[in-house]
Amino acid sequence: MTKIPEFLKAGDKVAIVCPASFIRGNIDAAVKILESWGLEVLLGKTVTATYHQFAGDDHERAADLQWALDDETIKAVFAARGGYGCVRIIDQLDFSLFQKQPKWLVGFSDITVLHSHIQQQFAIPTIHGQMPKSFEAGTKASLDTLKAALFGQSVDYSYEQREFPNRVGEATGILVGGNLAILLSVLASESDVNYDGKILFIEDVGETFYSVDRMLWALKRAGKFKKLKGLIVGGFSGTKDADPSFGQSVSEIVMDKVREADFPIAFAYPAGHIDDNHALIFGKKVKLKTTKNKVSLTYID
Repeated sequence: MTKIPEFLKAGDKVAIVCPASFIRGNIDAAVKILESWGLEVLLGKTVTATYHQFAGDDHERAADLQWALDDETIKAVFAARGGYGCVRIIDQLDFSLFQKQPKWLVGFSDITVLHSHIQQQFAIPTIHGQMPKSFEAGTKASLDTLKAALFGQSVDYSYEQREFPNRVGEATGILVGGNLAILLSVLASESDVNYDGKILFIEDVGETFYSVDRMLWALKRAGKFKKLKGLIVGGFSGTKDADPSFGQSVSEIVMDKVREADFPIAFAYPAGHIDDNHALIFGKKVKLKTTKNKVSLTYID
């Protein structure tokens, strides 16, 4: 039976570590926000470390995350930021204590490596949401949904969008996914999630349209869409065209890859590399319901 991390309560200890790139500036404002939620914040050594583009070398980053995973007094672990580096340390980590006593792992972007690995190996829920470095830029809704996810409150969400017509339908499955490029980086590895019967969320930042097309072709050719139950397309911010133009939007690129399927597809979900990055709980069963312009995502206990 899947173990669910305990929801947070006032007085709990949480840790902030940097398993990927180093922090430019500081995260003082984020620490104050977490403290305002009644939490005691512990900072890992990597929060102030630098080694080339990383927050310490691979050994230092793995050791710091291992400390946060193993310390029984710590109830949640926040990645301070993403960037690049988690794939370099994932095979050094020992999740045996984490598996016995799960705790919430929070982050997005490069942290998709950790989300994906934990879903595939242990099926323990994790939170895709704002990281301390992005707290200041984050909308109130993004932080409210993160707090709700951590403290056991509802993160069900409904919205209306007119960016691109959704594919109409209804489906139930375990929510998985994250950053598209990072999902590709763990393809065919021990960290690669089995997409069969799942609701997949994808997002990305700063990619060209043809790169998005190429990555989705890779997932399609790997058979990832064959038994998918539903697809949620989040923010694809800063997407760039080429010269000459690629000729398709992200939504059109997505639809081309799954045109023969019949599962529901939700576009413009407010999550990803955007200020309004609403929290998602990976590893939890959800119901996705779409009409042409409306989407609802409901978590099922």
